[in-house]
Amino acid sequence: MKFMLMMHTPNGGPYQIASWPHQDIKGHIAFMIDLAKRLGASGELVLAEGLSGPEEAKLVRAGKDGKPITDGVFPETKEFLAGFWIVDVESAERAYAIAAEASAAPGPGGAPLNMGIEVRQVPSGLPADMMP
Repeated sequence: MKFMLMMHTPNGGPYQIASWPHQDIKGHIAFMIDLAKRLGASGELVLAEGLSGPEEAKLVRAGKDGKPITDGVFPETKEFLAGFWIVDVESAERAYAIAAEASAAPGPGGAPLNMGIEVRQVPSGLPADMMP
């Protein structure tokens, strides 16, 4: 079963991590790299990526002529998507366990951040009767 684990972080402008002491940033990134390595070694990791901050976000729609229309940046948002993992695991409970581990990534002073990780199943495909 595939799941997408989406790391949400409070929005206060650019990533708050940018204001952390250098050693805390290194610890946080080391934690994330270690988590990805362990999930990769177990065969559970499909993909993991961090995302640029909300100050670079744009919402894109097709205009009547099909050309892109962009909107954004959205400083009024309460949270933003900071990164994600796609995992292929045996159960939803395992996806939740991975999300809880990621949630506890260290922040300033090494204290766990306990940030929200949204977990959603990635359906494996359309039912046969919906295929073209």
